[in-house]
Formats: sequence, C-alpha cells, structure tokens
Amino acid sequence: MNGKTICSLWQELSPGSALIELAGASKQFGGKTIIPPSDLVIRTGDFVAVSGPNGGGKTTFLRLLLRLVKPSGGEVAYYDGGSRVSSLPVGYLPQKSSLDTHFPITVGEVVRSGLIAPPSLRRRDAAVRKADDEAMAAVMEFFGLEGLGGNVLADLSGGQVQRALIARALVSRPSLIVMDEPLSYLDDEYGRRLCEMLSSLRGRATVIVVSHQMAAIGEIATRRIAIDHKLTEL
Repeated sequence: MNGKTICSLWQELSPGSALIELAGASKQFGGKTIIPPSDLVIRTGDFVAVSGPNGGGKTTFLRLLLRLVKPSGGEVAYYDGGSRVSSLPVGYLPQKSSLDTHFPITVGEVVRSGLIAPPSLRRRDAAVRKADDEAMAAVMEFFGLEGLGGNVLADLSGGQVQRALIARALVSRPSLIVMDEPLSYLDDEYGRRLCEMLSSLRGRATVIVVSHQMAAIGEIATRRIAIDHKLTEL
C-alpha cells in the first residue's frame, strides 16, 4: 500500500477558506512570554511546516492552536465553511516524550483510541463500523504494525511506538492533522512513507507539522513558519 492509496480514505475538501485564526493570541508562563501577541490565518488545505530552536515556543504554538492551553491574550478562532465553530476534527501527534509507554495498553488499543465516532454509533451503524475497520487495517499495514496489534507499548522499540502514535493520529481520517516532531524515532523507510503520505493528502487535509528536519518536511509544505519566541512566516 502506498501513500496515495491510503489517502483515498480521506474525503476531498474545498481549499482556501479560513480554518484557524490567531487574533493577537499570546501565551505566557510564569510571567515569561513564550508566544507574543500574534496574528495568523491558517487556511483549509494549507501544509504548514514549523521550525525553530529548542525552547523557542514551537510546542506551545501547537498547543495554543489546538486550545490545549488558554491564550494569555487575544483569541484562537475556528471556522468551517466561513462560519465560526467551537471545535474541529483533528488528528494530533504530541511529542513521544509526553507519553507513558509503561501504561498497560496494546498497539491496537492505542490506534483504535484515535477513532472519533463513539462506540455506540459504531455498534449501530454498519457503514461507520466498516469504514473504521478499513481505516484501522490500512494505517496498521502502512506503518508496519499489522502483526503488533496485541503487543503492549512497553515491549516496542521507540520507532514502533512512534508509528503507533502516528497511526492513532490518522485513523479517523481527520481534515486537520497536527504533528509535533513526527519524524523523531522513525527510520529512513518510515520517514519516507510518512512524508509521501502527508504530501498525498494535499487537497484532503490541512496539515501543520513541527520538525527539525526541514529538508524532508519543508519541501512538501506550502507555507513555512519559524518560531523563536515570535512567529515569522518565511
């Protein structure tokens, strides 16, 4: 299975309209400004590559976009088709260091936890269940996890855990994909696969990726932002 094949699971979208807007949004911790008041519009279909030094605020920027932290000033607004909405369907990959890999959970359970439809709906709706099962099988195969579904995370290598977390972020076929250092722990083959897939999602998803590996991510992005305690579009 290649990147284009798995991307056919996503619906096409209409690009160009505002999706996320930062209006004077800022973030401080302990009186220290991490993100100064910033204005930014991310549009449907954008592929935004985010770079910058360690400690410069990249992860805080992602958490601000996702409303995982409250802005110290300004606001973060979401839109769908020109109308303001309270939330967006998102697949999020945090940094692996934020995960307790000793928690007794299997690879299959991790990936399935990324499905958006509640279990009650999957039980009632055969079409939803079928689509979710197909997506589970596809992402597990694409990221080389099909034989590891019953393994607990503690038994996996760092690369296998990262691939499971990436599969979790993608299994719901989200229209917004946000990833923090997705290429970390991946070998060259799976790094290539991920980049191929993200590139093939153009026209089907909005993608925001923080990475130190701009040689790989930057060449498939449509926009680049540098963050070092301020946002600069390159």
